[in-house]
Amino acid sequence: MPTNDDDDLAARLAERAGALLLEVRRQAGGADPRSVGAEGDRRSHELLMAALAAERPDDAVLSEETAAVEVEARDRRRAGARRVWIVDPLDGTREFSEGRADFAVHVGLVEDGAAVAGAVALPAENLVFDTAQPATLPERPPGRLRLVVSRTRPPAEAERLARHIDAEVLAMGSAGVKTMCVVRAQADIYLHAGGQYEWDSAAPVAVALRAGAHASRLDGTPLVYNQADPWMPDLLVCRPELADTVLSVLGAAP
Repeated sequence: MPTNDDDDLAARLAERAGALLLEVRRQAGGADPRSVGAEGDRRSHELLMAALAAERPDDAVLSEETAAVEVEARDRRRAGARRVWIVDPLDGTREFSEGRADFAVHVGLVEDGAAVAGAVALPAENLVFDTAQPATLPERPPGRLRLVVSRTRPPAEAERLARHIDAEVLAMGSAGVKTMCVVRAQADIYLHAGGQYEWDSAAPVAVALRAGAHASRLDGTPLVYNQADPWMPDLLVCRPELADTVLSVLGAAP
C-alpha cells in the first residue's frame, strides 16, 4: 500500500515541476514554441528523475521522456516491479508552448498495476490536486451534462455519447486538466479513445478515484498500469452516478 509519504512526495514534486515550467516559459520570451516545449519537457523531467532517484531509489520509474528508449529495450525491472512511479513532466506540451493554461504535471504511483497515489499540478492556475489532501467530488451544478474531450483529437465515441445524453462538448488540452475538470465539477465526463500512454492518465486517475470519481476503460474494465507496452487504448473518467449510463451508451451498437 502507498504511504502518506508517497502522497506527499507526489504533491511536492508536481508542485516543484510546475513552478519550474512557469519559469521556463517566462524566460523563453518570444522563443520558437517548439524549443520552449522541448526545454520545458527536458527540465521538468530532469527535476523529477533526480528527486525520485534520491527519495525512492528502490522504486522503478516510467517517464514519457525516457519511454521511447525503454519500450524498445523492454525494461524488465520496470515491467516486473510492484511499485512504479509513472510521470509526465509536461502533459500538454503543445498548449504550454502556445502560452495556454491547459497543461499539467503528472506524478503518479502504481502498485501491482493500480494507480494508488498521485498528484496533478495545474501550474497556470497555481493549483495541485493530489491524494495527500484528496478533493471531494462536488455536487454537479444544474444544466446540461458537460463532456470534455481532446482539442486536437476529439473521438467519434464522444460525439455519439454527446448526442445520446444531450451533453455539451468542451475541448481542451492536457489529459490531466480534463480529468481535473471532472474532479472540480467543471465537467461531468472525460472520454478519450484512439490511444494514450500510461503517463497521460496514471496520476490523474489516482487523484480522480480518491475524489470519488469513476475511472475505467470504455468497456468498463479496470485500468491496468505498468504494462510492458505502456500504450492504453482508451479512458473514461466521470461522475459515479453517470457511469452506468455512459458505459451502456458506449457499449451499444453505433
